Amino acid sequence: MADAAVPAPSGFSGTSAEEAHRTSVVIIGAGPAGLTLANVLHAAGVGCVVLEAESREFIEQRPRAGFIEEWVVRALERHGLADRLLERAERQRAFEFRWGGERHVVEPGRFSGQSHFVYPQPLLVTDLAAAYVDAAGGDIRFRVRDVRPEGIDTDRPSVSYTDPETGVRHRIDCAYIAGCDGARSVARAAIPADELRISRLDYGIGWLALLAEAPPSAEGVVFGLHERGFSAHMARTPEVTRYYLECPPGDDPANWSHDRIWRELRARLAATGAQPLAEGRIIEKTVLDMHNYVVEPMGYGRLYLAGESAHLVAPIAAKGMNLAIHDALLLGRALGTACTTGDEDGLARYSDACLRKVWQYQEFSQWLSDVMHGASSGDRFRAGTAEARLRQLFASDAAAAAFGETYLGTATDIETL
Repeated sequence: MADAAVPAPSGFSGTSAEEAHRTSVVIIGAGPAGLTLANVLHAAGVGCVVLEAESREFIEQRPRAGFIEEWVVRALERHGLADRLLERAERQRAFEFRWGGERHVVEPGRFSGQSHFVYPQPLLVTDLAAAYVDAAGGDIRFRVRDVRPEGIDTDRPSVSYTDPETGVRHRIDCAYIAGCDGARSVARAAIPADELRISRLDYGIGWLALLAEAPPSAEGVVFGLHERGFSAHMARTPEVTRYYLECPPGDDPANWSHDRIWRELRARLAATGAQPLAEGRIIEKTVLDMHNYVVEPMGYGRLYLAGESAHLVAPIAAKGMNLAIHDALLLGRALGTACTTGDEDGLARYSDACLRKVWQYQEFSQWLSDVMHGASSGDRFRAGTAEARLRQLFASDAAAAAFGETYLGTATDIETL
């Protein structure tokens, strides 16, 4: 492809009503997927520009997930993107279910030796942005408005946007577009609706997501399975703890007073021998409606989707960020090859390669949701099957090994990423 090696522009120039630039890949969205992709492409010598609707400060502080699978860490490490993560992240080797007033400790890595790394997404985004912008001199344009992918089914695609400070309309001509812009993706919206199949699952439950200025009350993650509703405790820092409480979908966070929150947490996380909860001020309170979706295929023409623009996994199994980085690593390799050699075979296989893991994680999320919410479902059949799954997990090494493989993502062929 004759124009693929043109380097990314270093900034804005001129004052015309519309300015045109050129690069090899335009990446829409500066989350974990977009920034991982940008770093991989830059290291491969492929020019790219990242467009982000929010400010750098916003994306580096936005509260998000904090569990990273070990294969992701090792893949980032091979790309030189995990130094601070490895220095600062804690490793989680066990968690516990609290069920029937008892504590049941589960070690997912008992057979594989692997573990989760606890490293909040804002810290990873900060690291990835620093690697791309500050260390490598990469081009990210923040707070852009009215982003429009165009010509995606031609050999001359482009992305246009408005500079919020000057009002000038910019167009970036490119060889490929990567849509890494989340659930409300403008990239996905640019694909004709009849070219996509979107599959959805609504769990019919909500989670009240809480951050408390309180030290953790357990060493790791605790899942409370209770007839009053699911609950969870997740250590974030020595001073801050993440909690979840099952609630009706669409519930108003204002319905949950300080006293009600701590009363429910104490009841749902109670178990023999458990440490009392350390209470503190609630500094974040949001209701998340639990639902999943999958977009097939993950691309059309010269536009490829990655992360939540292509699939959403409810935070039930903490898989979203891991899948986003999986997409970005596969797409980075495929785009790097296409831009440097003209070989598009990897791009042709990209969607199918990603979707195999997407559907595996969707199935696991659904399985784990059935276990977590069976006791509170009000349905004796669902509660009974959830109990049976738990007993099997606790009693069978084969069941525990299979659970650990998907929970930790150890089935991934990390050497190819």
